[in-house]
Amino acid sequence: MGSVATAEDRRRELAEVFNDAGAFRGWYDHAVERVYGYIYGRSGGNIEIAEDITQQTFMQAVRHWQDFDGRSDAVTWLCSIARNRLTDHYRQQERQRRRHLQLVVAEIGAEHPAPDGAVGERDAVVAALRQLPDVERTALVLRYLDDLSVREVASMLKRSVDATDALIRRAKERFRGIYPEAFDE
Repeated sequence: MGSVATAEDRRRELAEVFNDAGAFRGWYDHAVERVYGYIYGRSGGNIEIAEDITQQTFMQAVRHWQDFDGRSDAVTWLCSIARNRLTDHYRQQERQRRRHLQLVVAEIGAEHPAPDGAVGERDAVVAALRQLPDVERTALVLRYLDDLSVREVASMLKRSVDATDALIRRAKERFRGIYPEAFDE
């Protein structure tokens, strides 16, 4: 009867793989097919996405293999990384689609001007944003116009999530002080 591998056993095995080029190559050859298949099926058979996400998955695993906690086997861990990368990919696509839509709407708006009140309000918001320090304005635009998560804004601004959350709260309060009409119900 075989023994059941513990989390520590799985962590040790993965460490051995990452410390031996030959072992890594064998492990990679075995794992890459499973990860690619996992993503291929979830991307609707899109070869380009499956290849890109598989590559990103292994790059992340190589950079962070020490974070493997051993609760599952290593390929299951890779598939969870791949799932998260695929989710990020689709979120990014959605953001790009929304940005494109905003540009189209802006172009249509330029061809067909909005009523004077709407233009005045937009100009007032832009003027209020201009009064904010650059980093606060950037944080608000990324968070609320580009609809990024606080974590994504933090990554882009190269700040911690907590520091970014505080920055966004301060920026909102400052914006509220400059342009209180934006918060009227």
